[in-house]
This record gives sequence, structure tokens and C-alpha cells, in this order.
Amino acid sequence: MALIAPRVTAGLPANDAQKLQYALGGSHDVTVFVDGTVHRLPPQARDAVVDLLSRFSRGEAVTVSSVEDMLTTSQAAQLAGISHTYLRNMTDRGEIPVEYRGTHRRIRLADIMAWLETQKKNNTADGAPARQDDGGTDAS
Repeated sequence: MALIAPRVTAGLPANDAQKLQYALGGSHDVTVFVDGTVHRLPPQARDAVVDLLSRFSRGEAVTVSSVEDMLTTSQAAQLAGISHTYLRNMTDRGEIPVEYRGTHRRIRLADIMAWLETQKKNNTADGAPARQDDGGTDAS
């Protein structure tokens, strides 16, 4: 993943997570104050902030980073949590769209995110992990 200054934050202590979960209480709205000034977030930003807070309320560790729109296969594999080799094999089979820049493969962030969403839905429907990793090493 093309991380730009990633920041990993450990999960909240159980007491703090429980308080945050109670505060969110099914709400999908937050008020953001910056230097004492109230700011209304656009829907995408609001959703991202609520998602972040929800993850903290469950005691999860969270990584926040920026990503580029086009990813190398290594970046896409890191984002998807699979090996570089497995991802390349999926692009060869046409399971994930790929664009070539000369001889280099590039994968759209949206395509990886769509694949991850499909895996998440399959995992929920089947009750079994849908993502596979061949355990290969990254070889360029």
C-alpha cells in the first residue's frame, strides 16, 4: 500500500472503549472541533471518522494512512493482506483488473477495495475465511 506517513494507534483500554461505544450509541454523527471552532464534515469524512471511532470503541488497533489511486502489486498485496505472488496470480487469471505501465503492473485502489469488500461479504456469508494466501514471497 502506498502509505504516506502511516500512523498505528493501539486499541483503547477496555474502560475507555466501553465509554466510547456508549457515546456512539448507534449514532453515525459526530461534531468536530478544531481550535474551538465547530466544523461540519462532508459525508465521506464523517463516515471515516465514525468508522475510526467505532473501531476504537471495539478495542481495535487502528492504522491511518493515505494511499495513492494506482498501486503497485506489492502495495496492493500489502493492503489486501496477501502475498505479492498470490496477487500477481489473481491478476493473471483476471480476478483483479490490472493496468500495465510499460512492463509494470498497476492496480487501482478501488479495484482492490472492491475485491476486499467481496471477500468480506463471502466471509460473512460462508462463516469461513474467503481470502487465501499462497504464502509465497515477494519476487520482482
